[in-house]
Amino acid sequence: MTGFDDLDGAVVDGPAILHFGDVFREQRRLSAGEAVAPLGDRTVIEVAGPERLSWLDSITSQYVGRLAPGESTEMLVLDPQGRVEHAAGVLDDGSSTWLIVDEADAEGLAGWLTRMKFRTQATVGIRSDVHLVGFVDGGPAATAVSGAALAPNGVPLIWVDPWQRVSAGGHQYAQVSDHPAAALAWRVGIVSDDAILALAASSDADRVAGVLAAEALRIAAWRPRWKTEVDERSLPHESDWIRSAVHLNKGCYRGQETVAKVHNLGHPPRRLAALQLDGSDAVLPESWASVFAGDDEVGHITSAARHFEDGPIALAILSRRAPVGDLVVRADGVEISASQQVIVPADAGAVADVPRLTRLSRRPSAPDPRAQA
Repeated sequence: MTGFDDLDGAVVDGPAILHFGDVFREQRRLSAGEAVAPLGDRTVIEVAGPERLSWLDSITSQYVGRLAPGESTEMLVLDPQGRVEHAAGVLDDGSSTWLIVDEADAEGLAGWLTRMKFRTQATVGIRSDVHLVGFVDGGPAATAVSGAALAPNGVPLIWVDPWQRVSAGGHQYAQVSDHPAAALAWRVGIVSDDAILALAASSDADRVAGVLAAEALRIAAWRPRWKTEVDERSLPHESDWIRSAVHLNKGCYRGQETVAKVHNLGHPPRRLAALQLDGSDAVLPESWASVFAGDDEVGHITSAARHFEDGPIALAILSRRAPVGDLVVRADGVEISASQQVIVPADAGAVADVPRLTRLSRRPSAPDPRAQA
């Protein structure tokens, strides 16, 4: 129990509080930095030990070997074919590295890390005694959570979501001048049992938000998440996740060859798109609802929400060859018209359209993308 469960209007689903009675008001307050959102559907893995950063750097997609105390980033664990297996927000305090993960991924990621330790001087453990609270920076919520956050080694445990801008070593496929992520300064604080109870006791209906409000802001910012945007085929390119979770010029790691090949020489087979849904029907599609272009099924919904300004919105993973125009979502026997905003274009790839050289050409061949590692 976090104490937030006992507040008036709290609607609980397992470990998560969905909302407190008014999702749109909660979204407005949350986006303005005036409300906190207890994130019961996420958890924390602590990695400690003197070799933790160099070890994590060697087995994940992100450059974390010299992560400074208080610095935040994001990492992916890929399989040998470059598909996403695990995802985590990363924050180091100088003694431990704290991984923020979706609850359903915690056991799998912690187990995989433990199996990969071998003789590495590092320990891995799920911290069931701490809690996560999300907020948008710049308002009273930031003050409240910063004061409640754990601060081992003198560093407050506040994770700064790197999705707001392109990270060093990353790459953005979205061809937009104003990315919606730029307006979302999302933060997550790690707090103790006592601190979250105190935070809940000091909160009222105008200063709390459920996970549905947080999800609506995430979807509007085109931000991928392991729980919703990842399946057994997912490549980081498909959801523009190279923007924040992949360092293209770091040392070798599992799956790097596929990352480099798709980025430098090809196109991802699927692409993430943002959908503005027709709001005339009360049906909001769930994950895996089918998306059609005419009679052809071209993809599925990954996330959907009702946004306080934009109305019903969704993210969808589509075939690379899906048309860029309007689509139709079929959910619960209802057809919902959907206006498409391309996030990852069909021709995504930094140098994918470099002309091929003839066999007789004496010009130097293109550099091996793995040479960037």
